[in-house]
Amino acid sequence: MTNARMENGLGMKTHGVNTLRKIKTVLTTVDYSGTHLDRLMEAFSPAHVIHVDRRDAAGIASALEEADVALLQGDLDERFLEAPKLRWIHCDHAGLNKSARPEVFEKGILVTSSAGRSAPVLAEHVMFFSLALSYHFPTFYKAQQDHQWGIPGQDQLRGLYGKTMGILGLGHTGTELALRAKAFNMRVLGYRRSVTDVPANVDKLFCADRGDTFDELLRESDIVALVLPLSNATHHLIGKRELQLMKRSAYLVNLARGAVIDQTALLEALREGSIAGAGLDTFAAEPLPADSPLWDAPRTLITPHCTPAVPDRTARSLDIICRNIAAYRAGEPMMNQLTVKDIYTKA
Repeated sequence: MTNARMENGLGMKTHGVNTLRKIKTVLTTVDYSGTHLDRLMEAFSPAHVIHVDRRDAAGIASALEEADVALLQGDLDERFLEAPKLRWIHCDHAGLNKSARPEVFEKGILVTSSAGRSAPVLAEHVMFFSLALSYHFPTFYKAQQDHQWGIPGQDQLRGLYGKTMGILGLGHTGTELALRAKAFNMRVLGYRRSVTDVPANVDKLFCADRGDTFDELLRESDIVALVLPLSNATHHLIGKRELQLMKRSAYLVNLARGAVIDQTALLEALREGSIAGAGLDTFAAEPLPADSPLWDAPRTLITPHCTPAVPDRTARSLDIICRNIAAYRAGEPMMNQLTVKDIYTKA
């Protein structure tokens, strides 16, 4: 172990060979119980596991004196950054933007998440918005309430078949979304950070690390879906310029984080009709203030950062956690691991 070195918090290596790591004491604040808790305890065995309510500040402080691993219900904060022995933190949710601090890497702490556990239903949420907007559902529902047969312009409506889905972010949710868009016989364009082969169900791929822009994706897509992490690089990724590149008949759907969009620019685009509408689940300020003009934005559907859960969400989280426990002990790459490119300091 004397030759081992930490590389930006991304893993322990000795001359290119993985180094085994022990887990001695675990602090967990997740609200697991029954068989789920039993499975968690078994996965961490023979480590000492301290299970504390996430609201028990004193209990957390005491456990952090000895814990080298933490499994958290929420995000990390200064208490965890200052813990003397902590080496790995797993946040049991998807987005890590609130935990993506430079200090994490300065202290050599590994941070992972449970991203992907809800990817299938998040992809469904995008399709829900896409269908409801394309079918002008709010207008038809209003007509139903008024006992009115039909709406103006209904003969000009077109479904998703044959249209183009542009996906910004091809991680867990983006991959599931591409599958569903293909099931609707849509053309799929994808944009991601890293350079990879073209994924299944994607017709054309653009990669940031290759120097690609997503301008072509914006120009050609009928639905532009945001399903990428929030970082300094993606803060206000969609602004006035990007909205002007979109078709006037296109819809913007955001299942990422609110700050990925410049909301002032979006509101202007919706009011001017430079895009056809939007489906929004996340916002820069949450809950969305009652006086926010987005509530009354034309052709806009809003959900309160709430997607129906998969029936086995906790079990799916445990699959990720157990895999990462094994990878951590073996000194191997871990799922959903925070990198320096994920740092977010613009909040």
